[in-house]
Amino acid sequence: MGRVVVGRIPRRAPHFIVRAQVRELRETLVDSPVAVVVTGMRGTGKTQVAAAYAREAIAAGVGLVGWVNAETSDTLLAGLGEVAARVGVADPGGDSAVSAQRLRDHLSERRESALLVFDNATDPDFVDTLLPTGDMIRVVVTSTDRAFTQLGEIVDAGEGFARPESLRYLAEATGLDDPAGAVLVADDVGDLPLALSAAAATITGRRLEYTRYRQLLAAQPLPSVLPRRKGSDHPLSVDQALLLSIQTTETATDDPELDTAVRWLLGVMGMLAADGVDYTMLPDHDGRLDAALQRCVEGSLLSWSATGQVVVMHRLLARVLRERAHADGTTGEVAADAVTMITPLLFEESQAFQRREEGSRLVDHIEALWEVISQALDLDTEARSPVLAARRWATRQLIKAADTTRSISLAYHSLTDTERLLGVDHPDTLSARNNLAYAYESAGRLVEAISLYEQTLADRERLLGLDHPDTSTSRHNLAGAYESAGRLVEAIGLFERTLADRGRLLGVDHPDTLTSRNNLAGAYESAGRLVEAIGLFERNLADRGRLLGVDHPHTLSARNNLAGAYESAGRLVEAIGLFERNLADRERLLGVDHPHTLSARNNLAYVYGSAGRLAEAIGLFERNLADRERLLGVDHPDTLTSRGNLAITYQSAGRLVEAITLHERNLADRERLLGIGHPDTLSARGNLAYVYGLAGRLAEAIELCEQTMADTERLLGVDHPDTLSARNNLAGAYESAGRLVEAIGLFEWNLADRERLLGIDHPHTFTSRGNLASAYRLAGRLVEAITFHERNLADTQRLFGVDHPDTLSACGNLAITYESAGRLVEAIELFERNLADRERLLGIDHPDTLSARGNLAGAYESAGRLVEAIGLYERNLADRERLLGIDHPDTLTSRHNLAYVYGVAGRLGEAITLHEQNLADTERLLGIDHPDTLTSRHNLAYVYELAGRLVEAIEWYERTLTDYERVLGSDHPAAAVVRGNLTAARQPKEGMLSNDSE
Repeated sequence: MGRVVVGRIPRRAPHFIVRAQVRELRETLVDSPVAVVVTGMRGTGKTQVAAAYAREAIAAGVGLVGWVNAETSDTLLAGLGEVAARVGVADPGGDSAVSAQRLRDHLSERRESALLVFDNATDPDFVDTLLPTGDMIRVVVTSTDRAFTQLGEIVDAGEGFARPESLRYLAEATGLDDPAGAVLVADDVGDLPLALSAAAATITGRRLEYTRYRQLLAAQPLPSVLPRRKGSDHPLSVDQALLLSIQTTETATDDPELDTAVRWLLGVMGMLAADGVDYTMLPDHDGRLDAALQRCVEGSLLSWSATGQVVVMHRLLARVLRERAHADGTTGEVAADAVTMITPLLFEESQAFQRREEGSRLVDHIEALWEVISQALDLDTEARSPVLAARRWATRQLIKAADTTRSISLAYHSLTDTERLLGVDHPDTLSARNNLAYAYESAGRLVEAISLYEQTLADRERLLGLDHPDTSTSRHNLAGAYESAGRLVEAIGLFERTLADRGRLLGVDHPDTLTSRNNLAGAYESAGRLVEAIGLFERNLADRGRLLGVDHPHTLSARNNLAGAYESAGRLVEAIGLFERNLADRERLLGVDHPHTLSARNNLAYVYGSAGRLAEAIGLFERNLADRERLLGVDHPDTLTSRGNLAITYQSAGRLVEAITLHERNLADRERLLGIGHPDTLSARGNLAYVYGLAGRLAEAIELCEQTMADTERLLGVDHPDTLSARNNLAGAYESAGRLVEAIGLFEWNLADRERLLGIDHPHTFTSRGNLASAYRLAGRLVEAITFHERNLADTQRLFGVDHPDTLSACGNLAITYESAGRLVEAIELFERNLADRERLLGIDHPDTLSARGNLAGAYESAGRLVEAIGLYERNLADRERLLGIDHPDTLTSRHNLAYVYGVAGRLGEAITLHEQNLADTERLLGIDHPDTLTSRHNLAYVYELAGRLVEAIEWYERTLTDYERVLGSDHPAAAVVRGNLTAARQPKEGMLSNDSE
């Protein structure tokens, strides 16, 4: 990776004295198992000792040097997050707490040298949780708190320089040859390095002798006794020395504009974060900034970081400046200057994630400023309001940057501070409560979010009235949280009311009205009310195009949303047209590498896959994955999403080896980046389990599904939508393995829960009912299966219409169950209707159309209409070979079905040829133990039996039975079928032949 240096390491100070503590630190770090702590009171040079060692480490080529401001938990997490980002182990989602933990684990296992400095640490217990412990990492902690001694060996900075060091420093810094006078000055300031630096700057700046300096120092009045803090005791003469140095630097010159810039700079720097201010943040003050900085540096009031890009003021000096402002009554004025500097630097929420490091530094400055303001009890609300507003920006910034831990902490403290200062009913308090709710919602803590949103809505209705814009916003926010929690009925009710209110109060063309219409449409779509959703999306697209123009970003978003609804409704031709147009427009307007362009390409690829245009889908997904890896890196969440989408499309195309490789990589990456309990990790595990099932690796699939279900129940609760999905997937895996009792139990549980949570008419409820009905069919419980499938067909026709994809699926499922029950006339009628509808709606080459044709052929076969069955099977095989290739799983299924009906029709030579080809292909493509391979071997055995080749038939039956019992278990239904056929072949009697359903 090369050498990495992160953080604001102080530059070597002028006239730097190499202290004994630097050597002691170096030697102690050789043997320290955990950390070395540099302690001492403020101003004793702890940071300079650590910085000297850090600069040595950089010069020696240490692979990683990280410098972190550990003064508060927020600055500590932010700093560690920045180091984590530079070494590539940061939380892809943006949470700084997760990044800090991942960095700790990475450094503990690191095999290259590294140094991590926690500067000015204040919380030993918190720091302890984040300390790495590897052989190659060295940790330095600087602190005034001697409780840190529990973390490691101590290097004591004492009370400052040793006397010889003080005298050498004064001689070099002042150029005065007066050892006796230097001794007296060192006595006055207690050998404190910071105070000696201030004294030397004053002496040189005013061209003083030591005697005169001591006279001025003694006469220097203190504005008040500075508050004492733990570990900060020092002589009052130190404060006098610092004030004298400040006054020297602020002394009026013949350039009043420069004098003003210097005073402004010192005041603002004293208000902001202690680890420094980026040079680029400071306004130029009519070209005087550089000169003002130079004067303050020469006065030892400011220093530069090692990179020369950050300006730093010592914490003790900043405290003196703040105390002076308090005594002068200018705290409000200086704070206003700081707010005026910060406000233009605050950027839009849309840039929060991309600019999260910059945003994190701004948040640190805002919080430092708030600490000053909150302690200035004489300031009125008007003086505090701009800082409170900046804090609200800081909260939203952390939320939008996905820094979950810090966002919730800041939102909580902002709310409690605002309630204390302004009261529970103040508009700013309600905004702060809304922000905390939003932080909880963004973190997935929906119960807490909903509670706060409900409280905020009730308060705004009471205080502002039902029609106030802020009330409408609260109603909208609560509706969104309800929707996220699956409470769709309540969400839709609030969205409908908000849309009606905004249309009445703002007009139908107002942007907020259009937003409400879009959100209501989305909720309708989530609830399966697609006709209503499409109507609203179509209106929104027309209105946005009319009001904003066809190229406006909001118009393109509206077109995307409508296309998605068309896709959900099975109107794929219309969906594809809109997605294709959106991609072309975004490439033209934004460029091929813009995130919105990549999203548009992803959406088009997805709908291509839905339409069976797999080659085009794969091409777009492969391009998107390559682009995101190039632009965002291999660990970015969007990159992992692209890899997952490509894997799913590979499996749809029958390219299972490639699909499994990508899914396994995705799961490993998500576990490494997000942890095993993250929702995205659970989803990745489910995807891998599914493709394992397709590949016949049922034991592995079941193990992953069981693990996922247990994790979702533990982490999300038994009623969470993801838990229900995990339960459904496990039931499906059990069903594939022939464990029908367990499968049916889970399917019944899921159906009951979805009816209770979502209602009997929700699409997910229909899915659960259909899955349970299919399991009943496999278990021979045909009456129950037919009842559920008939109900599903009636419900989908009633709610979605006869052409909806869910209706067509329900029709096909009922037809299959009628066929299983021997009701062939009804089955054929439904199959014929299904095929005609799919050809009309999807085209003759769509995968669902080919499946419908295969199902009709099977029903014809069951009814003895072999000529018609053979004709459809032959057409299907030809079409699948043309569309999917000869090795696609669906092609193999078509070849099997045709071979089977050839055997039934007595065309044994053709049947044997196709079965032998299928067996060779499944063994080559899927392996000798795949369920499809075992089925192919079984079928070949049976057709040998029909042809009178009994020795070969019995040999294949015996091998197949052994493999079934070994791979799937002796109780699997398929094993029972083979066992029966083997017995029949030995008698010999007519056996059975397994047929694949589509």
